[in-house]
Amino acid sequence: MRRGRWAAPALELLFLCLAQANFAPYFFDNGVGSTNGNMALFSLPEDTPVGSHVYTLNGTDPEGDPVSYHISFDPSARSVFSVDPNFGNITLIEELDREREDEIEAIISISDSLNLVAEKVVILVTDANDEAPRFTEEPYVVQVPEDTPAGSSILKVHAVDKDTGSGGSVTYFLQNTHATKFAVDRHSGVLRLQAGATLDYEKARAHFVTVVAKDGGGRLRGADVVFSATTTVTVNVEDVQDMAPVFMGTPYYGYVYEDTLPGSEVLTVVAIDGDRGRPNRLVYSLVNGSDGAFEINETSGVIFVTQSPAQLRREVYKLHVQVTEVSLAGSPAAQAMVSVTIRIVDLNNHPPTFYGENGPQNRFELSMYEHPPQGEILRGLKITVNDSDQGANAKFNLRLVGPGGIFRVVPQTVLNEAQVTIIVENSAAIDFEKSKVLTFKLLAIEVNTPEKFSSTADVVIQLLDTNDNVPKFTSHYYIARIPENAPGGSNVVAVTAVDPDTGPWGEVKYSIYGSGADLFLIHPSTGIIYTQPWASLDAEATARYNFYVKAEDMEGRSSLAEVFVTLLDVNDHYPQFGENFQEKTMVLGTPVKIEATDQDAEEPNNLVDYSITHVEPVNVFDIDAHTGEIWLKNSIRSLDALHNITPNRDCTWSLEVQAKDRGSPSFSTTALLKIDITDTETLSRSPMAAFLMQTKDNPMKAVGVLAGIMAVIVAITVLISTATFWRNKKSNKVLPVRRVLRKRPSPAPRSVRIEWLKFRRTKTAAKFALKEDAPNENCNNNSLGSSLPPEAPAPPPPPSMAPSTGAAHWTVPTVSGSLTPQQPRQSPKPQAAGSPSQSALVSELRQKFEKKNIDKKTYF
Repeated sequence: MRRGRWAAPALELLFLCLAQANFAPYFFDNGVGSTNGNMALFSLPEDTPVGSHVYTLNGTDPEGDPVSYHISFDPSARSVFSVDPNFGNITLIEELDREREDEIEAIISISDSLNLVAEKVVILVTDANDEAPRFTEEPYVVQVPEDTPAGSSILKVHAVDKDTGSGGSVTYFLQNTHATKFAVDRHSGVLRLQAGATLDYEKARAHFVTVVAKDGGGRLRGADVVFSATTTVTVNVEDVQDMAPVFMGTPYYGYVYEDTLPGSEVLTVVAIDGDRGRPNRLVYSLVNGSDGAFEINETSGVIFVTQSPAQLRREVYKLHVQVTEVSLAGSPAAQAMVSVTIRIVDLNNHPPTFYGENGPQNRFELSMYEHPPQGEILRGLKITVNDSDQGANAKFNLRLVGPGGIFRVVPQTVLNEAQVTIIVENSAAIDFEKSKVLTFKLLAIEVNTPEKFSSTADVVIQLLDTNDNVPKFTSHYYIARIPENAPGGSNVVAVTAVDPDTGPWGEVKYSIYGSGADLFLIHPSTGIIYTQPWASLDAEATARYNFYVKAEDMEGRSSLAEVFVTLLDVNDHYPQFGENFQEKTMVLGTPVKIEATDQDAEEPNNLVDYSITHVEPVNVFDIDAHTGEIWLKNSIRSLDALHNITPNRDCTWSLEVQAKDRGSPSFSTTALLKIDITDTETLSRSPMAAFLMQTKDNPMKAVGVLAGIMAVIVAITVLISTATFWRNKKSNKVLPVRRVLRKRPSPAPRSVRIEWLKFRRTKTAAKFALKEDAPNENCNNNSLGSSLPPEAPAPPPPPSMAPSTGAAHWTVPTVSGSLTPQQPRQSPKPQAAGSPSQSALVSELRQKFEKKNIDKKTYF
């Protein structure tokens, strides 16, 4: 019982202790390279994008309670990461820069709401090639003497890339290696003067060299990149004493006027040290040529006169001035020498004057051919110009006054005296045909004097003609009209060509040629075109001609023009009827037409008017004056009306019709016209009569129709005969003797066959039987000129084995195709068709024509 009392409290105490002993949560350590756990030895590239999920904190609680995650940083450091407290996902929230911060310290913690476990971790930031090389010690400026030997080192450039590995290695090269005198060491960056290159201060005082520094490349944000940087090295070239002094403004001229006082300045010479970077002091001196009349200031270079101009024995002095460099040590160095010309001049009291070969002259004349070559000198002009003054007073300009651009004068500026030369500038403007004389004024005027003295001389150029022009027609084409009845030798047109040249060169010779020129001639001097003496023009044959005329000078220069000649039609043809006597048939209500043609070429000569000049027996007709159609007058509407107005009740009229053209003078021709008048009822009585009436005016039409009908009938007959001949030929073949001819079983079918053949023969022959108005019963159907048709050949004798008794004899079919039983020759019965088909057709046509002629006579 006691044990039981103490056991219950002990158990309660044990449970209480266990409840109070809650174990802390902890992180998993997954080792290096793991992306979840406690971030032990975790590293992150510096180019990781902000917002990336970079790691996952992972831990657990022994009791299985939920855990939460936290991360914190030192207050003085940036908060680079954030963590999801529930899932432990760590996100980058700040950009990484290894060059500024290569590791990040952070405190990560895990909590189960009762216990908190914190750990300090260091995250390594690995390098990415995100830095470009940077040059140090910029700017690079170096002073280099111009006599520095080739290959010498000048300067060393240095660039730093904060990246590591290949991204931090730097190499050097020049941006433009072809246009520079320098080279750079690839690895050290030492800049050198290239082999064979020299520096020259006088040519280039400074050189600018662009050096490029490039890293070795690396990965950045998943791509391979290479960065570079440039810098400019300024190489200033230092001058070295290697050049002699140089005079400026040469050549030197000075003038001493007659009123100049002794000690006056004449001119100043100026020299500079060729080494302009470090110039030495210069000293001037006169070497010779002064004769004591001039001196020079050794420092300024001023030359002044020491004597009065009246005491000077020469007009021109040639002085030699020397300049010497003095080094810093005071010793003479390089020297240079220049010539100075000093002219002694008087006051400006003489104007420029022109001289010829015999002295002063103000008019010069010259003869020359037109169009001289451009640039040619007018050598026939001997002109000299002079100003007797000295110095500036003797300086003047020359120019030509007149038509511009033709000549130019040389020289244009003269000092004291010059030979004047005139040169051709525009050869085309020197044209004899435009101007036979060219006149200019040669003007000389002083330049730098207040008086501006001047003088002039006339230049007169007489031009001589050359053959430089081509004869030109006054028109490119000429149009002429001439009546066709013009006699031979008639003038057609005069062409004119002008050659501006003079003398023989201006004479023009004309000629004519072309396919249409056969009927024409041209006068070689006057250009008058006329017809050949034998020419007979006919506008109806050829109304238009065209050909070419040529104008040519004595040297063969020529031009062409085209000539068009139109023949004017003359009324030289009479109107012509087809026949002077014509017969026509007129049906009431229908006109007949008579037509005449006029062979003239143009209107109105070829227009014909018609009129009726005489009618017999009575004029009952009207005629269209333009078309030649003839009508009965409106009052005549039947044949009875015609019968009533003629005494003999005629239906045949005779007319005299006149055809007259509209030309001037007018020509006319008459024709006799016989008109037979009928009406439509008469024509309808017989088709053959109508046909004959219609063909009365044209008998050849009837002949043609008859010939055509006969040709068709003959062709049909030939075809039928040929077919029958070949059929009979097949049936008449000679058969072997063994052939047996069988008798017909009974005579009844033979009688039927004979009757059928008779019927067929009679029906066929009836087509060709002549129908006589009064048949002669005594005739045998054979005309005198006809012969009997050929008898059919006898058939071969029948074999003896089959004799035929009492049977009728049969004939072999003939070529005509008729098969009839042989009749006794003494039979007086007429045959149905006793003449050939061609004779029957001709007879029938002859009867029809005779009958129609009888009917026609009754009508008339």
